[in-house]
Amino acid sequence: DEIQRFVEAATKIRCHSFRGKTYSTLFALLSCTGLRVSEATALHFEDITPDGLVIKSTKFRKSRLVPLHETAEAGINRYLEHRHPYAPYDDHVFVSLQKKPLVSWNVHSTFKTVAKKVGIKSRSGSPRPTPHSFRHTFAVRALESCTGSRDQITKHMLALSTYLGHCKIHHTYWYLEAR
Repeated sequence: DEIQRFVEAATKIRCHSFRGKTYSTLFALLSCTGLRVSEATALHFEDITPDGLVIKSTKFRKSRLVPLHETAEAGINRYLEHRHPYAPYDDHVFVSLQKKPLVSWNVHSTFKTVAKKVGIKSRSGSPRPTPHSFRHTFAVRALESCTGSRDQITKHMLALSTYLGHCKIHHTYWYLEAR
């Protein structure tokens, strides 16, 4: 519910409607894929394939394929229809109003603005929300959905670790501890 309100509020960012489309699509993508901000802002058109997103610019310099649900794919395609004419000479998926790739500090600043607009605040004893909160929420929800035997849970953790691009599985276990 909170994520849906957040993404909707991002569409209403003042200044320019293209900016709202960019950030609402970016935040929705972060929330449904668990990508890092740096991975999403580094995406190029060629990284969008029928099988999903090819993530090349990773924290640990490992490429991986992130499958997309058909609704996420449709959302990216709707965004790209508006984006192509806006900055036709740049092949980054997400571009700023200056027709250049989004930079991390702009994403963090816009996140903070939208969070304030929606009324999302730090919970007592918790760190303040950041764009990385989408990744954390994705991982925790994926872990919560896992049921079954110890072997099934172990396989799920290993798959999630690979999906998130972690080098070591204990980086994924951290999401259980941080909850």
